[in-house]
Amino acid sequence: MLIPQLVSEGLLTEPNSAKGRLLAASAALFKQKGFSRTTVRDIAAEVGILSGSIFHHFANKESILRTIMLEAIYLVLARMKLTIADLDSCEDKMRALLRCELEAIHGLNGIGFTLLSAEWRFLSDESQSEILKLRGEYEAFHRNIYTEAKSLGHINVEPFFIRHFVRGALIETANWYHLHGDLPLEGLVEQIYLTTAVKW
Repeated sequence: MLIPQLVSEGLLTEPNSAKGRLLAASAALFKQKGFSRTTVRDIAAEVGILSGSIFHHFANKESILRTIMLEAIYLVLARMKLTIADLDSCEDKMRALLRCELEAIHGLNGIGFTLLSAEWRFLSDESQSEILKLRGEYEAFHRNIYTEAKSLGHINVEPFFIRHFVRGALIETANWYHLHGDLPLEGLVEQIYLTTAVKW
């Protein structure tokens, strides 16, 4: 239900459309080869279209990257809101946010989120400003949950600092955690939650 809803709201491209397939192919190539080493011809060949056809959908390669990143943030933000909507326990909300962010970092809901830090520098100033505005909403959502946790005595650290600490720790898991290793994702969520919930 989530993806069709986001498509209907104009926040996400229909995945099975020509534009959606172009975005998916571009994201995969950007992750594999890097944005700078991926050409428009590479993207066109991956999708099976002529290079010029890409410009019916996007002005340039940078606008493709911008769309991939924006849609990735919209998707994970919507998933977080939906996931915690029916949760009453602050502890469960914290775990849910950790799970959603880890799923995004490890590409379980598409590659776009993983490109945010790796390819950020290739965005124009205008595109960076747009994404920073949306990321501000995303970060505020997290801080609000930590504010609730602090008010209930689950944590003693200010929400701003705990959020930065947790975000850094989650991003770092991309360098050492393997989805198909000995520790399941739910186990990783619990370990990070226990670290976060210490009464610092």
